[in-house]
Amino acid sequence: MQSRTAGRTGSVIGACAAAVAIATVAASVLLGAPGAAAATLFGDDFEDGDAAGWSKSGGSWSVVTDGSRAYRQSGTSADARAVAGAAWTGQSVQARVKPVAFNGPGRHVAVLARAQNTSSYYYLGLGDAGTVVLGKRSGGSPATLDSAAAAVGTGTWYTLRLEVFGTTLRGFVDGVEVVSATDSAFASGRAGLATHYASAVFDDVLVSDVGGPTDPPTGPTDPPTTPPPGTCASPGSPTGFASVNAWGQNGTTGGAGGPVVEADTAAELLSAIGQSGPLTVCVRGMITVPAGMHNVTSDKTILGVGSTAGISGGGLNIGLPADDAITSPPADAVHNVIIRNLLFRNASDDSVNVQMFSHHVWIDHNDFADGYDGLLDIKRGSSYVTVSWNHTHDHTKNMLLGHDDDNDAQDAGRLKVTYHHNWFDRTPQRNPRVRFGEPVHVFNNYYVYNTDTGVACQADAGCLVEGNYFERVEEPVTNSYAGPGGRCVARNNVFVDSGVPDCGGTVQEASAYYAYTLDDPNTVKATVTAGAGVGRI
Repeated sequence: MQSRTAGRTGSVIGACAAAVAIATVAASVLLGAPGAAAATLFGDDFEDGDAAGWSKSGGSWSVVTDGSRAYRQSGTSADARAVAGAAWTGQSVQARVKPVAFNGPGRHVAVLARAQNTSSYYYLGLGDAGTVVLGKRSGGSPATLDSAAAAVGTGTWYTLRLEVFGTTLRGFVDGVEVVSATDSAFASGRAGLATHYASAVFDDVLVSDVGGPTDPPTGPTDPPTTPPPGTCASPGSPTGFASVNAWGQNGTTGGAGGPVVEADTAAELLSAIGQSGPLTVCVRGMITVPAGMHNVTSDKTILGVGSTAGISGGGLNIGLPADDAITSPPADAVHNVIIRNLLFRNASDDSVNVQMFSHHVWIDHNDFADGYDGLLDIKRGSSYVTVSWNHTHDHTKNMLLGHDDDNDAQDAGRLKVTYHHNWFDRTPQRNPRVRFGEPVHVFNNYYVYNTDTGVACQADAGCLVEGNYFERVEEPVTNSYAGPGGRCVARNNVFVDSGVPDCGGTVQEASAYYAYTLDDPNTVKATVTAGAGVGRI
């Protein structure tokens, strides 16, 4: 994939306040109508098998398979550079980088910003001697502006991010700022990759024009238990059903207006999400929670810091205990919950479960994988939910909407859910599997190699499936997958090496509930792979 026009912003952040600094700047372009102008300037994950658009100097560059397709420079006897893009001013250049070999001391592999050409640029490099180096080159040898010790090894992937805004240069490794400097040598230039007498593999290049986080607060080494108000609030509002005024709730705001707390242990996290009242919970790092489902109360924002925050071992439950006798929304139904920018791994049951008439829930920019049952299930009368910009992979039972063919008493007329700009990445089934909900709006998602089915619409559900990109999906849309049939309308989708929709009937229009704008489906693959998942809000 190569995306050289507006997509979605990438970011790696090292502190809770930092998460909001970048998101606040980008909120107006990231969280409005789909297809609106955004901050992504360039992206390339090399999955198209070529490196068109890259200008090279030195070395031996080729697209290889290293887990996924990536860009490798295999020579170690000289400098090698590859640059792409335009003469941007402020730019944030991020890539995954794996050093392969250094041929001596003082060597590095790097990402570049404001490259004038292949011999004049700023760089952020991983050095052979266990260092991170921020420097510049202007026709001659590299000159160091700042450096820091780091555990650097060959054969390991690192995420490098070089931010250059005004005269300020900042370097991040795996979401943590480690070096910085001030320099005015280059006012604008292209982005790039480099190896200085070394070889390396590069992947997932993303360039954005949104500035990075502000400097962390001075004071004690340990962050405060309660950051200053507003420093970790989730900005903006969702597109889709979570934005609708219904059931006594106007849109989805999560913990806005309440305190902000930080959690980096299971005890802190579980205590915070179970409190009453509005609260924003900043999750730092990967937290292993006890097995089982852990309840989230109303008016909560659970926001991951950077690109490495998440939950493993258990899952989040948004909803009251299951009770078949309740057939209409209770007054105390859980509502107004936002879950963003989190990794979910190795859940003992569902990764996230929304149930029992919970409503106004926004699940956005998360990375789901390696669960036990469902990655994200929505059921038992829940409604007014938006699922957006998530990356799901390495799992079979992906997303279920409506848990049983006989649950019409709770589900009929409810389960109004929007799925947009998600990356259903080799997840065989339930993408989603839908019962009863109408309309279920599935738009501008990227499907790749879903071996069972894409959207399965059954049990009298009504699914509107539009503007999606299906690649190598044998049965992309169906209303006759299993059990009672449903209704589906499929329009304006792209099918690449895929089957055709098996659809029939009429479905309510999503536009009767909310405004939205479709992206050109031909651009969806590039936009979604550049913007879905964590570290990109």
